[in-house]
Amino acid sequence: MKFHQDTASVFIPDGRPAAEAFGRITHLGIGAHQDDIEIMAFHGVLQCYHRAKRCFGAVTCTDGRGSPRAGKYATLSDEEMRQLRRKEQDQAAAVGEYGFVAQLDYPSSRVKDPREAMLIEDLEAVLLASRPRVVYTHNLADRHETHAAVAMRAIQAIRRLPADRRPKTVYGCEVWRDLDWLTDADKVALDVGRRMSLAKKLIDVYDSQIEGGKNYRQASLARWLVNATYYQSHETDVFKRLCYAMDLTPLVRDDSLDSGAYVLEFLRRFRQDVESKLKKFSGQPPPADPESQSH
Repeated sequence: MKFHQDTASVFIPDGRPAAEAFGRITHLGIGAHQDDIEIMAFHGVLQCYHRAKRCFGAVTCTDGRGSPRAGKYATLSDEEMRQLRRKEQDQAAAVGEYGFVAQLDYPSSRVKDPREAMLIEDLEAVLLASRPRVVYTHNLADRHETHAAVAMRAIQAIRRLPADRRPKTVYGCEVWRDLDWLTDADKVALDVGRRMSLAKKLIDVYDSQIEGGKNYRQASLARWLVNATYYQSHETDVFKRLCYAMDLTPLVRDDSLDSGAYVLEFLRRFRQDVESKLKKFSGQPPPADPESQSH
């Protein structure tokens, strides 16, 4: 597959021909940086691991040059860090038995540029070749600008596809902002409570980041445990670990929906939920829902 960046790469762990490798994909992760996939889309990895009729694919959009570095990696140049992080992502694909991993090698500045069309075209090419049923990407409220931008580019790419070739489900997942603030009705709870040894191996591949001062393995597994424990207040724990997601599927079913307005609706419902409880326990009438008044 030809991408716009000459330095982009595709790694197929089991060595199958590209058309076959892409064609078997059922679940696809689209992440900003090397290691984002393993943190936010582990649910997809689990859905496909050792499953004959399911296969997980991954796309990493940026080049990894701006990664933090410390310890034995402190003196690495940007180019050396780029090469190392690319190698780590390929290694994670092998550990997780991915069908393929594509590394598109864009600088973050270009990913965040709303005029950038090449990344969208590259993502469209991957989506057309793989035709996944489920896509995992970043949530549109993520605190990291590059993450939010990648989510937007993923939606834009999917919207370029014919309606019958679009994924059935698109999840916006947690990395740099958790999604516990979503109302219970808006939360998508993804069960990631199996194969913790695999989760640890996948994240531990990124030694350049862990040694560099970011213990993503410990933090991610802890977040999943916290999500499961605090999922329901009046029930015993049903899940061992959960990753929360924002349902982005409506944005790829209806091209007329504005992505910003869609996310602000989640915030409106969160605010209404908080305000309703405050008024209830102070003896005031609950706030009127402006949406219901408009009908």
